Amino acid sequence: MTNGNKLTPSVSVSYARNGNSTKANELGMRPMQERAYERRGEQYLLIKSPPASGKSRALMFIALDKLQNQGLKQAIIVVPEKSIGSSFNDEPLSQFGFWADWSVEPKWNLCNAPGADNGGKVNSVGVFLESDNKVLVCTHATFRFAIDKFGVEAFDNRLIAVDEFHHVSANPDNKLGLHLAQFIARDRVHIVAMTGSYFRGDAEAVLSPQDESKFDTVTYTYYEQLNGYEYLKQLDIGYFFYSGSYTEDILKVLNPTEKTIIHIPNVNSRESTKDKIREVEHIIEELGEWQGTDPTTGFQLVKMSDGRILRIADLVDNDPTKRDRVSAALKDPAHKNNREHVDIIIALGMAKEGFDWIWCEHALTVGYRASLTEIVQIIGRATRDAPGKTIARFTNLIAELDASEQAVTEAVNDTLKAIAASLLMEQVLAPRFEFKPKNPASGPVQGFDYGDDGYNPGKCNVGFNHETGQLQIEIKGLSEPKSEEAARICREDLNEVIATFVQDKTTIERGLFDPEMVPEELTQVRMGKIIKEKYPDLDLEDQEAVRQHAIAALNLTQQAKQTVLDTGGSSQPVANTALIDGVRKFVMDVRELDVDLIDRINPFSEAYAILAKSVSEDSLKQVAAVIAAKRVSISYEEARALAERALQFKKDRGRLPDINAQDPWEKRMAEGIAALKRYRAQQNFTEGNGGGYK
Repeated sequence: MTNGNKLTPSVSVSYARNGNSTKANELGMRPMQERAYERRGEQYLLIKSPPASGKSRALMFIALDKLQNQGLKQAIIVVPEKSIGSSFNDEPLSQFGFWADWSVEPKWNLCNAPGADNGGKVNSVGVFLESDNKVLVCTHATFRFAIDKFGVEAFDNRLIAVDEFHHVSANPDNKLGLHLAQFIARDRVHIVAMTGSYFRGDAEAVLSPQDESKFDTVTYTYYEQLNGYEYLKQLDIGYFFYSGSYTEDILKVLNPTEKTIIHIPNVNSRESTKDKIREVEHIIEELGEWQGTDPTTGFQLVKMSDGRILRIADLVDNDPTKRDRVSAALKDPAHKNNREHVDIIIALGMAKEGFDWIWCEHALTVGYRASLTEIVQIIGRATRDAPGKTIARFTNLIAELDASEQAVTEAVNDTLKAIAASLLMEQVLAPRFEFKPKNPASGPVQGFDYGDDGYNPGKCNVGFNHETGQLQIEIKGLSEPKSEEAARICREDLNEVIATFVQDKTTIERGLFDPEMVPEELTQVRMGKIIKEKYPDLDLEDQEAVRQHAIAALNLTQQAKQTVLDTGGSSQPVANTALIDGVRKFVMDVRELDVDLIDRINPFSEAYAILAKSVSEDSLKQVAAVIAAKRVSISYEEARALAERALQFKKDRGRLPDINAQDPWEKRMAEGIAALKRYRAQQNFTEGNGGGYK
């Protein structure tokens, strides 16, 4: 059963609630929309902005300008699923100061049209392209089929706007990604791409580096969004472990007084009882006495022990008629601002991406989901701002390891994925990092607050810009990016790099459970390998600069988190500057903040400390044993990477690393050289014997 010490959130962040992100300018634009509109003249525009920041309305402003002032013939808005099409319904923008209204003729919102994606809807796209109408909304699938039928050239001189852009992949098997690459190569359309999580759950690149470099990026961070809210001030994220059936333990983490979305596990997952209908019934039974079904909405009515009636929306029911009625009731615009409309939503595959229920205070997910991206999307359901809503939380309920369980490897994988999601969310929710090399010429930058004692020229300093949400940190020995692309990656894409790093299975396994692992094997070798594969066109100096910036962002967030946890975690509200204060305290406590010190920190040490509080000692030992059993000697690829680091060591020190050195990293590099020699000797021997042993 879940016990008290298992309810420690792994992430708890607080915000200032300064109201900035909800204030509109004279054109009716909120800050993110204004920032995006300033770049409306760009041919290729990527908007990276969290849920509820107003991406769909930002697109309306940009599309109207492109149609009216930039000579484009039509705008085609592409969404991943039909339900999201409603985000682009008519909006009277002129009422709020803009020079035009947004209007989509009903017949051109194909998300509302009957039929399959690969049928009459494709023909409708063809009719639209030949018409004088201005705006079409359709699904990704309809759009893909339309390109297959009409060719990319049929879309010349039009705006293609892709919502939830993380569905795209540079992998040639991804049809939408392939079509977008063709559009970019032809260079006859404008593209606006929008996403709240510019990384994929499978660690595939969204765009090729060549195509990505053509996009101008507008970034609006989670920190800016949540810090600028009026009501929501705290967000807790945790992965909690249980034994037995989750339906027996769910009330330990489900508070019926909180507005909650429960995502029950996929029927193929180890957390599932394999009877999704019975799972929903059991949750309802645990909550109280069933009173029947509301005839209008289809919501289940449940009377709690205190007499209160809960209104529960069941989106799991196999009967499509019932499910569609409940879904329609949830989307009813008349109840959008009615907090009492529904109390709990139970779903399986629905109520995730693009689902807008501002009152949601708790997103409770059972079992690990398909990807990191899906987790980020689910968390976004709880991060809307609403009157009276001061705290929101996300809980990932995961089955604890069972010594008698056959699928131990799957259980380990789920645990590692949950930790990876937690680590990534810490980065996503943090202020934006800006790293600067510390040198004699360094000095304070206007607009940055350096703490009570101000800027200290003799130390590495931490400055924070309260307006932009930027955290500026000086580091000795830091490599600066030389090219524009490397500078852009360091400025815009560190979270994407970190997402790939924490999803790397070998990296997280060794970081958490290999006591003999030297941190530099992760921070230098593994991260270095990821950078090379992700950005092959960067030269070695720029690759090293990106590596240093990414590891600094990850490790400084982890060190700051420890300070926050030491001062009370989420059991008591902490200042909204807790992470900033934590970074500042860490920098002040170390003798000298330099790149070598950052590389010597295991990025997963704090995550392990949280995990150790969340699961039993026996389970931890079992996970460690499973991973230890897979451990192999140094691979050829790793030996080569270690040898490359050893050459840099020789360049800096004038000698090769010593295999008998006291320093574990120097010893490991020397072991890498020795391993590489063995591999090459074996290769020469094999070739000398005609390709085999004699």
